[in-house]
Amino acid sequence: MTLQSLFNETATEAERNWLEMKMAAPVPARLAAFVATPRFVARRNVPEPTDGVPPTWTMDQLARVLLLLSLPTEPEAAYVKAIQTLFDTGELHEFVALYSALPLFAYPERWLFQATEAVRSNMGPVFDAIAFDNTYPADYFPEAAWNQLVLKCIFNDKPISQITGLAKRANQTLANDLSNFAHERWAAGRTVPPEVWQLIPRFMNETLLGDVKKLLQSTNEQDRLAAQHIIDQTDYAPAKQLTGNDHP
Repeated sequence: MTLQSLFNETATEAERNWLEMKMAAPVPARLAAFVATPRFVARRNVPEPTDGVPPTWTMDQLARVLLLLSLPTEPEAAYVKAIQTLFDTGELHEFVALYSALPLFAYPERWLFQATEAVRSNMGPVFDAIAFDNTYPADYFPEAAWNQLVLKCIFNDKPISQITGLAKRANQTLANDLSNFAHERWAAGRTVPPEVWQLIPRFMNETLLGDVKKLLQSTNEQDRLAAQHIIDQTDYAPAKQLTGNDHP
């Protein structure tokens, strides 16, 4: 089901008529409609999300994304200027729509600055819009920006399982940073979310081996299970020897 079909099936007749009219209007009117959308399309959850539409999307957000997708992509300069104007003047819910639509924009590399700025945002919904159920970071973020996104999720106890491409973008620097994070948490008498450890099996080294040993000795069953998962998934021989399982 396309985004347009999803909207048409779940919107009221008045909402459908309004969006259809605005999508056919000149570009300045479409940009104005993007801002005015909540006056004409209710902020209610999309009842039956489909592929490409996370369960957190609302109907006004979907309408805004459709307005963005209706913009002519040529010439490139005019297209980029139109969307940049929305980034420059947006409010919270407008930002959420813009960042959730990033994977669908033309000229995707042109939006890297805006995307990485969202990672630094203190507005939770804006950060969530770029971090969760969004393919743009995995496809376009350089390693440092990707690692910052993952670490910020972990620092703020957000569910990294909702980050698209998490396993694909795992890397040695991130694994080392996660070890440092764990040591800081342990030194403060705090726990480490067990799902953090899924990112290290391919990047085991002596330091991370020490972390696995600590997890195995934990009184927390989830820590011990995380350690066993690392042992099962890694090719690092010293880790295999922790359970006498030396096959790769």
